[in-house]
Amino acid sequence: MMEPSCGNDYPRPQLVRKSWVNLNGTWQFEYDDEGAGEREGWHTGKELSRTIRVPFCYQSELSGIGEKAIHDTVWYRRTFELNGRKENRRLLLHFGAVDYAASVWVNGALVAAHEGGHTPFTADITAAARSGENELVVRAQDYSRDVTLPRGKQFWKEEPEQVFYTRTTGIWQTVWLEEVSRSYVERVFVTPDIDRNDVRIRVRAGGWKSGLSLRARISFQGEFVSEDRFVLGEAEETRTISLRDFNDHGLGRWWSPEKPHLYDIVFELLDGEEVVDEASSYFGMRKISVEGGKVCLNNRPYYMKLVLDQGYFPGGLLTAPSGEALRRDVELTKAMGFNGARKHQKVEDPRYLYWCDKLGLLVWGEMANAYQFSETYVQRVTREWQEAVLRDYNHPCIVVWVPINESWGVPNVLVDKRQQQHTLAMYYLTKSLDETRLVLSNDGWEHTKSDLATVHDYEHRREVLGERYATAESAVNSLAQNRWIYVPGYAYEGEPVHLSEFGGISFRKGDFAGWGYSAAADETDFLRRLIDVMEPVAGSQAIQGYCYTQLTDIEQEINGLLTFEREPKLPPDLIKRLNEGDFGVSLPNESDKR
Repeated sequence: MMEPSCGNDYPRPQLVRKSWVNLNGTWQFEYDDEGAGEREGWHTGKELSRTIRVPFCYQSELSGIGEKAIHDTVWYRRTFELNGRKENRRLLLHFGAVDYAASVWVNGALVAAHEGGHTPFTADITAAARSGENELVVRAQDYSRDVTLPRGKQFWKEEPEQVFYTRTTGIWQTVWLEEVSRSYVERVFVTPDIDRNDVRIRVRAGGWKSGLSLRARISFQGEFVSEDRFVLGEAEETRTISLRDFNDHGLGRWWSPEKPHLYDIVFELLDGEEVVDEASSYFGMRKISVEGGKVCLNNRPYYMKLVLDQGYFPGGLLTAPSGEALRRDVELTKAMGFNGARKHQKVEDPRYLYWCDKLGLLVWGEMANAYQFSETYVQRVTREWQEAVLRDYNHPCIVVWVPINESWGVPNVLVDKRQQQHTLAMYYLTKSLDETRLVLSNDGWEHTKSDLATVHDYEHRREVLGERYATAESAVNSLAQNRWIYVPGYAYEGEPVHLSEFGGISFRKGDFAGWGYSAAADETDFLRRLIDVMEPVAGSQAIQGYCYTQLTDIEQEINGLLTFEREPKLPPDLIKRLNEGDFGVSLPNESDKR
């Protein structure tokens, strides 16, 4: 194979092999507005006239193109070398995400077709690949103006406006290659149980055959914890392993934002006594639940202080310029005193979730929604949402699933029985895939069945907020944003109340003009307005958590606590004091600055 690439930017941090080949970099590229590519055989050796830097979409500056005109069909081409291939080995080609539909050819042979702009897929290219030079071609098909497409904040016009941002077309996450045994660890689901102090491991073996077994070795900070080996009687097998750790009273190893303890686990697949595959992972022992009407983390009441994070980056749009940029967003969020982030309208890069696991940050995982309801939309969103939930199942940071936000994709859910059934279906579908996390049918308003009563409210007057959130009943009957919190026929049943969007105060600091839900004139005014919305929320006895809008400015939207370039608009420690309930803060004077 090619020279392997290793390091912290391994694209799949939940199942890591030591040797892999990163195929990011310069590719040939072409628009295909006339749809001529397949007819003319562009997948069989045609040189493309432009170049692009993968994994950045052509609309982004970091791609080397930076053009916002709509081109819904694009082609990519590159070659790669394979040297010294071994017998009885598989060659797997992985794509982190391609928006929206992808067809992949290797040496002229179709090896994969996938729909879903935010989720990964893998092609076994063993039969198509050869020693020496190989040709890899990708055709990406977007549907920029189709509002039944799960797209998140990507606008269907060329220029961004309002709450919508520049589109992403084509490859936008890492493309990579790895060689594995004919039998290999294909997938692992790890389910912690802090009440029983054990962990359930469900493993799937690709290329299963009789005689395979799995050895799982668990350690904590280099210290041996447990080891088990079991026979794989079929392709998928489950085993529960006791940890025998002391895990309470502040002395244990449970995971939380304050103490993000992680266990390491190594999986070895054995054929007889020969180790034919090895992959490493990690997990966190943590539990999210609702007990007695309160949100609990690890069986203790826990107040979630989240920030809305849209996951857009200067130059890269949906794609972070580096793994370090993803880590920096987590660090900045924590530095401002938030213990979580709601990733908004984006299925985030797994490397971001890794840093949330590692550094300690709760995450609400959210689907990128469509805007119009149809049978095609239902098929698209349910398929892609399942892939997203299963991809991220093992991350301890994720505590809430949000398949639908603000009735996007179900705009008539208040009166349309079919759309109501769809929100119920998404709730129960998610529960069928993951019984360990909280799930919302429709975040913000017009709930049917949800584990939390979430409200979106951009009111900026402190007296109105204080009155509106005096009790749980006043909160869920508030008609915030002029929306019913529950669909008729469904009612509040004592679920914890969470103000999952509020604030949105715009403050221009830099060269970018834009908008927000209310506007600050200067730093002093910005701080005053923050106190006006945060103090009554913090003082409410009804609210059990909040999510401030938002982490950063994005293009025309300037309601971030940070600029788009991640420069703080106010000192981070000052925002942290607000999150800690200290509302007597003030800006440092000039002598303090000196």
